[in-house]
Amino acid sequence: MSRSKCPVGLMPSVVAPAKEPNALCPKAVELVLVKEQNGVQLTNSTLVNSPQTPVEPQERETWSKKIDFLLSVIGFAVDLANVWRFPYLCYKNGGGAFLVPYLLFMVIAGMPLFYMELALGQFNREGAAGVWKICPVLKGVGFTVILISLYVGFFYNVIIAWALHYFFSSFTMELPWTHCNNTWNSPNCTDAYFGNTSDGSGLNDSFRTTPAAEYFERGVLHLHESHGIGDLGPPRWQLTSCLVLVIVLLYFSLWKGVKTSGKVVWITATMPYVVLFALLLRGITLPGAMDGIRAYLSVDFRRLCEASVWIDAATQICFSLGIGFGVLIAFSSYNKFTNNCYRDAIITTSVNSLTSFSSGFVVFSFLGYMAQKHSVPIGDVAKDGPGLIFIIYPEALATLPLSSAWAVVFFIMLLTLGIDSAGGIYVFTLLDHFAAGTSILFGVLIEAIGVAWFYGVRQFSDDIKQMTGQRPSLYWRLCWKFVSPCFLLFVVVVSIVTFRPPHYGDYVFPEWANALGWAIAASSMSMVPIYAAYKFCSLPGSLREKVAHAITPEKERELVDSGEVRQFTLRHWLMV
Repeated sequence: MSRSKCPVGLMPSVVAPAKEPNALCPKAVELVLVKEQNGVQLTNSTLVNSPQTPVEPQERETWSKKIDFLLSVIGFAVDLANVWRFPYLCYKNGGGAFLVPYLLFMVIAGMPLFYMELALGQFNREGAAGVWKICPVLKGVGFTVILISLYVGFFYNVIIAWALHYFFSSFTMELPWTHCNNTWNSPNCTDAYFGNTSDGSGLNDSFRTTPAAEYFERGVLHLHESHGIGDLGPPRWQLTSCLVLVIVLLYFSLWKGVKTSGKVVWITATMPYVVLFALLLRGITLPGAMDGIRAYLSVDFRRLCEASVWIDAATQICFSLGIGFGVLIAFSSYNKFTNNCYRDAIITTSVNSLTSFSSGFVVFSFLGYMAQKHSVPIGDVAKDGPGLIFIIYPEALATLPLSSAWAVVFFIMLLTLGIDSAGGIYVFTLLDHFAAGTSILFGVLIEAIGVAWFYGVRQFSDDIKQMTGQRPSLYWRLCWKFVSPCFLLFVVVVSIVTFRPPHYGDYVFPEWANALGWAIAASSMSMVPIYAAYKFCSLPGSLREKVAHAITPEKERELVDSGEVRQFTLRHWLMV
């Protein structure tokens, strides 16, 4: 006897369609056919699923609780870039004035694309590649984002390993980056921050370094032993061990799917907020903190006349929300079919933006303190990227009472930020620059075109209505159809036109390294045309039939065979 959850019994020759989407069980169909063959009732009637209803695999697991999904999405979207990237961009691009293009792009592009990915995964119950049964010829987009995620994992896990190394190094009475009498320090190391004055030591200011900078670059990375990306040297056993431990932690966080990852994010997604709040309470009590916060929020609307400000806002929106990595699609595919993905999109994008903005108060309270302590302008200590969290922040924490305890807390935050969002510094910089830059923007552009134009905004809206009971408003449909694709095309073109070769400090990467970087970027983007060519070659029939099968959703295959291809009508392309 079948143990299927679907009720099994004698069925008439005409079977009424299920009242709920995806409620039909394949095992029940098989039993009915066996009984018919045994002579119970032989008819020509067949059971056909509605072309508007996708078939949900019975074994597809779902999140134990709705909050597990929300915390997972928030934990993925809120990552290290919220701490090290957004506050610096805000300061560099006119302070509070930067919020104008940032919020504009968030509303017209960030939220619509985020909403689109959540709805796409939830309706089709598939991952980044499987969802492209809605337009088979564009399945290469799924392979593009999967390959990009693989590349990003190579260097993102290294950041977590660095944070783990700092975490272990913090369990000392005296932090190792507080003075210059360590074995790794150079004669250029000075406890006083280098500024525009000279102390008579004979050292040029440009050659001075701080203990924190030398600990990161010489004590941890051993950068002084390398001449560049062509001289990587052997792996450091300390960092290798930390990286292995990170991979083990990630494995056991995911090994049972959403059942375990949904529990892990209760810690990894909430801990950063607890730590940020604690650091904020400590930071605003430091001397000079208010000067740093004023520098962060100072409004200079004249900067809005500069194209670079708008470009920075556009790229920050794309990367900070995690659009195009396939993770949002995968997470939402484990939702219940009737889940309100619209509400989820609004909540998570709002939390992401608020986290980015509020983290700026933490960052600049400490930067203001550092600037006053060393009598230098804020601009001399304000950095983005790894330099902020592995040099500036450790140096600031080292000056506080109970510095070891604060360091442990800070690097716990970095670990939790990294774990739920997921070589040497030269390899890191190269991959960071090329692996997920133009290529991820290209992937999202093709994704938006595939959903809004080939699959169709009207059909996509019908899918959402089937899940939530309500069609998206005209605003969202216009954004999907016109605004978001144009926005993405603009960002892709600008990212290519304004390309600057990567560098680390004074080190400029050689031409062969830049060529390798572009090859990495091209390897992921090429999945789109390569798979499209393969799909066309593998389909039978005339050119018209090949195109029809390539751009028509798999659930509408019967309509293609009967010559009814909605993509071949002008109405399909004009409907919103």
